[in-house]
Amino acid sequence: MKTLTFSKPKKVYFASDQHFGAPSNELSKIREKKFLDWINFIEKDVGALFLLGDLFDFWFEYNTVVPKGFVRVLGKLASMSDDNIPIYFFTGNHDLWMVDYFKKELGIKVFHKPQEFYINGKSFLIGHGDGLGPGDYGYKRMKKVFTNPLSKFLFKWIHPDIGVKIAQYLSINNKLISGDENIKYDGPDNEIIFQYIKNENNQISRDFYVFGHRHLPLELPLNNSMYINLGDWISHYTYAEFNLDELLLKTWNPNND
Repeated sequence: MKTLTFSKPKKVYFASDQHFGAPSNELSKIREKKFLDWINFIEKDVGALFLLGDLFDFWFEYNTVVPKGFVRVLGKLASMSDDNIPIYFFTGNHDLWMVDYFKKELGIKVFHKPQEFYINGKSFLIGHGDGLGPGDYGYKRMKKVFTNPLSKFLFKWIHPDIGVKIAQYLSINNKLISGDENIKYDGPDNEIIFQYIKNENNQISRDFYVFGHRHLPLELPLNNSMYINLGDWISHYTYAEFNLDELLLKTWNPNND
């Protein structure tokens, strides 16, 4: 368990599922500006920033190449990291091929599975959320193929201009990857991340469970714990703020935040 301690007025922020690059770079730039406005807003009191995956709609690290675009986001994150603001990134189903570019170039720690954090006396389990819980077997099988070292090795031999176009097409049109068909709330019994959390909570109780992936802002209590899903920056522009006492799910609106 990683322990973080801050003094007020510092706060810890969580955001997920920006999907920059989808459905096009031009349309993404509108969301990129909103996200950067939010980053600039939280800079005054941010103690740590957690990005819970799918920052980009597609990401692949070749030996000497990464997908171009959205340099302002990367530059801003690098600047925050240079100012000794800890940033933690959790890979999602759209950026699961992230390796060490964020760590080496931006100074950002990258995790590929849920992690425990202890922040100012509160326990957290944090992750993206894809492939957790019961069911979703089609995606779980696909993820095993995509993360197989041989698959990654073979993909690297495709020219980036071709490989990126193929991946972008699949990320938007393949429902197993995009998950568009599951963006609806049918109660806690049908929330597979929540079912995963219930199982985890029966073994080790945490104060907060923070995940993304679902594109639905959710706050679901579980005994003395709380599950928060961060929603997304496509339709909801939601994020979570931990003020060192309580965890609040908020919507970014520069006019009244």
